[in-house]
Amino acid sequence: MAQTGPLRPVPARDTEVDLLVVGSGTGMAAALAAHELGLDTLIVEKTAYVGGSTARSGGAFWIPDNPALKAAGAVDSPERAEAYVRSAVAGSAPEERWRAFLEHGAETVRMLGRTTPMRFQWAREYSDYHPELPGGSAAGRSCECRPLDLRVLGRERRRLRPSALAAPVPMPVTGADYRWMNLMAKVPLKAAPRIARRVAQGIGGMALGREYAAGGQALAAGLYAGVLRARIPVWTDTSLVRLVREGGRVAGAVLSQEGREVTVTARRGVVLAAGGFDHDTAMRHRHQSPSLEEGWSLGAEGNTGDAIRAAQEAGAGISLMDQSWWFPAVAPLPGGAPLVLLAERSLPGSLIVDADGRRFVNEAADYMSFGQRVLERERAGDPVRSMWIVFDQEYRDGYMFAAGLFPRMPVPRSWYEAGIAHRGAGPAALARSAGLPEEAFGATLRRFNELAATGIDEDFHRGRSAYDRYYGDPTVTPNPNLRPLRDDRLYAVKIVLSDLGTCGGITADGRGRALDGTGSPIEGLYAIGNTAANAFGRTYPGAGATIGQGLVYGLIAARDAAGRTD
Repeated sequence: MAQTGPLRPVPARDTEVDLLVVGSGTGMAAALAAHELGLDTLIVEKTAYVGGSTARSGGAFWIPDNPALKAAGAVDSPERAEAYVRSAVAGSAPEERWRAFLEHGAETVRMLGRTTPMRFQWAREYSDYHPELPGGSAAGRSCECRPLDLRVLGRERRRLRPSALAAPVPMPVTGADYRWMNLMAKVPLKAAPRIARRVAQGIGGMALGREYAAGGQALAAGLYAGVLRARIPVWTDTSLVRLVREGGRVAGAVLSQEGREVTVTARRGVVLAAGGFDHDTAMRHRHQSPSLEEGWSLGAEGNTGDAIRAAQEAGAGISLMDQSWWFPAVAPLPGGAPLVLLAERSLPGSLIVDADGRRFVNEAADYMSFGQRVLERERAGDPVRSMWIVFDQEYRDGYMFAAGLFPRMPVPRSWYEAGIAHRGAGPAALARSAGLPEEAFGATLRRFNELAATGIDEDFHRGRSAYDRYYGDPTVTPNPNLRPLRDDRLYAVKIVLSDLGTCGGITADGRGRALDGTGSPIEGLYAIGNTAANAFGRTYPGAGATIGQGLVYGLIAARDAAGRTD
């Protein structure tokens, strides 16, 4: 169903509730948990749409040893999960943060099963991002919502935040579907039935008056359906102005809607779940890198750090502000947005070089680690300056690219005109077109092809990890991530360091409580999701860890506000 614009907001007014939730992404999980615990709850959302960055995401959540995993036969345990997270975090976050996440994960999934229409499935084989660490799983721990009929929202469907990706035909695309869609030209017997099933579900559903969606749309819609069913009010177009303090506790907030301020008194507290500072360029330059440009983030446009600043004004401390869920993406066209680049970096017949024509990273590494490597170089005084994914005609004919170019489709002319794509009949011609040093680029390509021919990347170990191989091409042996490039027709597409949102923010404890500069809790104030400093420190343990911790800490914060300590 084509959206015709969001609904008018519910008028804000001075009121009193038990719990105020600021932000309508994973903050909806906090509201659902609070409602189930008997708390009178209100959600406020800065933008006109409900769903936050969750609605724009792939929708996976990473919660170890949860009921959906067990039901699907996954092998996991609290001990394995603890060993893995401890090793992955490596001291970059307080132990109480990630331990509380693990202890309340299964309970969160059960709560969502009770309070929403969602049903979950295991994204089997979607490896943890660091499966080689103790307790890691190559089979993966990521789960996602099964395709959901968005008509469950009724007229409120118009208030659901649109997806960042649009399928060429009406069809729900799960994470597992996305993997095989990328390989449809290479393994049609595996991919075609899956794609046909989703097309039939999408188009057939329309004939029955249904609108099936998957990924972040399904997850956000499922949460919102639960909120509507519980009759939890949601005020959209309502911004946080400041927190209200009484003595040493936070007792509510001043909000603004259409230029009018109202005060909401919160008897049990305020949960800040308003995302990070994705679209505050000044904050990003100050805390992260001056090379980041406005509009590069894939996070929701309302994520401008309002909640973080308000918490600081109330005395909260901040940490990990240099961190984001980094995500390399195709450089945007003028006035446009970056394009998703996920499986493309892992597929054989491609490599990534910097402005000097050199490889500098395992291209298939998880996207957060990729971005951290880029910024490590910048801070060491050796910036990449520009990045290019280089591939040959066989690659272009064999795989999807940027979630919109099907195999054999030509690279759009607009990309060439904007200078974000180049082509050449050989390495020298491509280097001249893209502005790369001819000799250095030629040497890099020769070295890469030599290594690819052996199946062993001695320089950056591409294909060694099970995570690398998940998005590889199983028809290519001995390494599904490596193949020498044919140099008669080459392409280069510019990459920028995008992100799925920032993940540094308010310091919080294992109960989700915001902490002041001395590490003491601020009574009545909670921070979850990307508004809080990452519970996993400087690490991304698996697909959906950002959503996973938002959901789990929503439950944790609600329990604490309700006085539940069992």
